[in-house]
Amino acid sequence: MKHYLLFANQMYCYPILRPLQEAIIKRGDKVAWFIHNIPDMLTEADGPRLETIEAVQEYNPIAIYVPTNWIPDFFPGVKVHVFHGFDVGKRANTRQSASRIRGMFDLYCTQGPYTTEQFEAKAKKLGYFKVIETGWTMMDGLFKSKVDLREKLAIDKPIILYGSTFSPTFSSARQLADTIERLSKTGRWHWLINLHPKMDQDVVERYKNMSGENLTFFDNKQDTFPLLKAADAMLCDTSSIFLQYLLLDKPVVTFKTAIPGPHLIDIDNTSEVEKSLKYALSRPEQLMKAIRAYGDSIHPYRDGNSSERVLQATDDFIAHEADKLKPKPLNIWRKLRIRKQLKYYRLRGVKF
Repeated sequence: MKHYLLFANQMYCYPILRPLQEAIIKRGDKVAWFIHNIPDMLTEADGPRLETIEAVQEYNPIAIYVPTNWIPDFFPGVKVHVFHGFDVGKRANTRQSASRIRGMFDLYCTQGPYTTEQFEAKAKKLGYFKVIETGWTMMDGLFKSKVDLREKLAIDKPIILYGSTFSPTFSSARQLADTIERLSKTGRWHWLINLHPKMDQDVVERYKNMSGENLTFFDNKQDTFPLLKAADAMLCDTSSIFLQYLLLDKPVVTFKTAIPGPHLIDIDNTSEVEKSLKYALSRPEQLMKAIRAYGDSIHPYRDGNSSERVLQATDDFIAHEADKLKPKPLNIWRKLRIRKQLKYYRLRGVKF
């Protein structure tokens, strides 16, 4: 029985790592969690939490899966990076992508060609990690979700999903509130509203107060996948949620997005919202082809089995690649900072 460890140090790690947990258990192997500096959200259905570094070392995992950018070097096992979002648009310049490679990981499991090409170029140059394209574990739930929200809410008209980022620079929530409220009152469409968890509370209350026969507000604690699958079109801005929605081959209208392209209907005036959504709902052929091509570039896997591919990639790496890599950089300063964070001051069992 193989031992695997899931390392969570941000709240978004839970939905990224749980599909991996499911795949590990399905294999008949053992899984445990190490949680650092965030609330413990584990349930009875999850694997056990290892409370100490000594417990991790005794557990001795063959691999550790991490969505964030760092991992303690003194944890045993292959260090596998599984990403915490799509590295596209305003975050995807060379400097920022390179900064994600910090000499801590052995294997990067990339989501699709767009990310794979960037990281493979770095792998060839640096030589101390391997890149294998697997798809993103978090998307497994999107393609496997069975919740029929349309039936649950008894909606018999087109559904528009509105999502917005919290950043004042990119958010459309304040600008579009009046327009969305007006359109919801026409009864032409049913609106589903899902705002970023960090959205200003006054904006959240504004949208909550719109709730009615043709508009349903969802708090950010709920699973967003049923909303994505139920909607016929989406209205958004520069929130990463629209990237997930595009993978369902559905149209998105964006308001002043920072990452435009032929796969989006981007507008910059509230007066264009209604006609643009009508156009999106008509699903024009050229737009739909662009959506499919873009989806294939960032995440071509639509089978919901990316977690299984990550596990297979780990097996293949350990069997054929691990002993061929160059040594990782010393990273002394970064390693010392991590030891300070975790209050661990031992080296090979000896205090220093």
